[in-house]
Amino acid sequence: MSGPDWMPLELVRWTTAYFERHEVPTPRLDAELLLAHALGVGRIDLYVRFEEPVPAERRARFRELVRQRAARVPVAYLVGEREFWSLALEVTRDTLIPRPDTETLVRAVVEQTPRRVVDVGTGCGAIALALAVELPEACVIGAELSPPALDVARRNGERLGLAERVEWLLCDGLAELEGAFDAIVSNPPYVPTGELDALPPEVRHEPWLALDGGPDGLRVIERLAKEAPPRLAPGGVLALEVAIGQAAPVTALLREAGAIAVETRKDLGGIERVVLGRFDSGGASDGG
Repeated sequence: MSGPDWMPLELVRWTTAYFERHEVPTPRLDAELLLAHALGVGRIDLYVRFEEPVPAERRARFRELVRQRAARVPVAYLVGEREFWSLALEVTRDTLIPRPDTETLVRAVVEQTPRRVVDVGTGCGAIALALAVELPEACVIGAELSPPALDVARRNGERLGLAERVEWLLCDGLAELEGAFDAIVSNPPYVPTGELDALPPEVRHEPWLALDGGPDGLRVIERLAKEAPPRLAPGGVLALEVAIGQAAPVTALLREAGAIAVETRKDLGGIERVVLGRFDSGGASDGG
């Protein structure tokens, strides 16, 4: 990659083969995304400008990105951005990388047309900002325990012109929030602690605070099931993203917490990804 006349497509082909040898998923796509980022252009421009040699300083930048990607650092962290709900969001190593599966959670909440909603553990602000776009009349709050993550969420809100639509709060859970909510939504940590080391290499680069769900993966979910009902307005919902196989135990948790109805929603892969519990009068009852 140190030759004087490397063209964009030559670099893409070389890098694709290199990534394949290192068992990097989507090697061609990753090569294109990283080269476009290094050049400061869109992916399509790689083919529009295919006869323009890549300057040495840009090749050096690209080479470093390739090195990190081969070490399985996620592309989103390398380019500093990930699209979610058609929103271009800044992401850093302080935030979980938004995934398409989480759009199932957004759709489930939008269907409820809440007037006041809080996203607990907002991370980069993906869910809160998507809800702000889809529910322009709603009051949306993004709550986060990590100060660096909340800073990213604020920047995303400002960059997307949604700074006035979302209130960002630094807090742990729901205890510091005031008033009742029509919807409490969260994509909580739900990976069992014992399974963290077996996660794909890319995922292990993400903040463990946003991944570690305790011994059974349900530690944070159990806490939300206890804290949320008293904070919900009559008919309000608690909507949670869950891992594969967790829909049944989470359904049971919500029923024990007093939910009068519990629904699940499947993601595009057919996995029960969202559990949504509705509560009658904003308080947990005895029984399910």
